[in-house]
Amino acid sequence: MNSVILTGRLTRDPQIRYASQSQMAVANFTLAVDRNKTKEGQDRDADFPDVVAFGKTAEILEKYAAKGSLIGVAGRLQTRTYEKDGRKVYVTEVVAERVELLGKKPDAPQKPAPPPGFEDLTEDPFADPRAGFTEDDLPF
Repeated sequence: MNSVILTGRLTRDPQIRYASQSQMAVANFTLAVDRNKTKEGQDRDADFPDVVAFGKTAEILEKYAAKGSLIGVAGRLQTRTYEKDGRKVYVTEVVAERVELLGKKPDAPQKPAPPPGFEDLTEDPFADPRAGFTEDDLPF
């Protein structure tokens, strides 16, 4: 049985290209997947598996996922080789058979904070105070 299930965050925007003959979309990306904590007080280590997705899945990733997006991937592990500059290169990657977007696409970078003592009058003082929070801001 060859089955892989991962949940992690994209380390960069997915790289999309199209196969020359079939024009099928191919997305390559790397996930940052946390390991379980081993000792109390230590930071978690992470693994960074390379993932490849094809067709409609690749197009959806291009449109809705960006660096930092939390996604789930189910697929299979695959190894392959190719020649580069006369040397054999070995590649191990996850071939995505199913991808789920687990959070919304990260927003564009926010404007810089005003200098200390500067009052920003452009924001609505009556706006909902919860509007800028995401699920990642919750302590549980």
